[in-house]
Amino acid sequence: MRSDRSACPSVVEEVAVAVPGGELAVLRWPGAEPGAPVVLALHGITANGRAWELVARELAGRVTLLAPDLRGRARSAGLGGPYGMARHADDMASVLRQLAGGAGPVVVAGHSMGAFVTTRLAVRHPELVRRVVLVDGGVGFPLPTGTGPEALAAMLGPAVARLSMTFADVAAYRAFWQAHPAWPSLDETVAQAYLLRDLTGSEPLLRSGCEREAVEADGTQLLLDPQAAAAVRQLPCPAELLWAERGLFDEPEAVYDEKRLARAELTGPDLALRQVRGSNHYSILMGRAGAPLVAERILAAANPA
Repeated sequence: MRSDRSACPSVVEEVAVAVPGGELAVLRWPGAEPGAPVVLALHGITANGRAWELVARELAGRVTLLAPDLRGRARSAGLGGPYGMARHADDMASVLRQLAGGAGPVVVAGHSMGAFVTTRLAVRHPELVRRVVLVDGGVGFPLPTGTGPEALAAMLGPAVARLSMTFADVAAYRAFWQAHPAWPSLDETVAQAYLLRDLTGSEPLLRSGCEREAVEADGTQLLLDPQAAAAVRQLPCPAELLWAERGLFDEPEAVYDEKRLARAELTGPDLALRQVRGSNHYSILMGRAGAPLVAERILAAANPA
């Protein structure tokens, strides 16, 4: 176990969890009290555990927050395939059994692809999950047969483009991201720590630690696999979906809107829907527009009335 203070004021531990094929890197923000609830937090398709830093600050030790780097990403990049939502879900079950074994079923939160992993985890391992918080993800919509990695690249833009690029230094990588329309909406220190965790290699050949094979395999499944879309309708526990008002490029067309969610037929008393006004797909988690509310809803799930 070691402490990680890179570019962020809060102290976070990094621990290793044994999973098939090697070890998964997990960031752990400890609770202030020994009996603090445990919450598992899962990042998006090309992200890493540092995406939850701002939410961790808002939680302020009221929970123990576990934020893994998913298989094929950042410091878990050495873990090869198979990938996919079921594989990630089983990895997360290992995380909970090894790091939260005595906590009973816990709250799991997921952003973007992490929300899809969250729903599969709850369906495959219901004994481990008490409630879920889905952050701008977890609800899929069918796409035409033949859709592939090119659709994912168009959807994610720079997030995928960087996987085949190298950068002379950290400043060059930061400059690349600063051109992204969503960048100004992010918390500055959190974004910096997030970028540093993503980088691997040495100058002048720095590159993203996110494996392209993992992104393409997971992305294709998200776009086409009916099981990935169906898990949210099979949840065995209460859930809440927080959805951003704006999209991945801070554009008015968001990932979700009221009409699309209505077509998804997400009915029932155990699934609440809430729009986070003023947020986009990234700032709902890593910006002041959304992180306080995400933390509030996690606390509400961890400490139900």
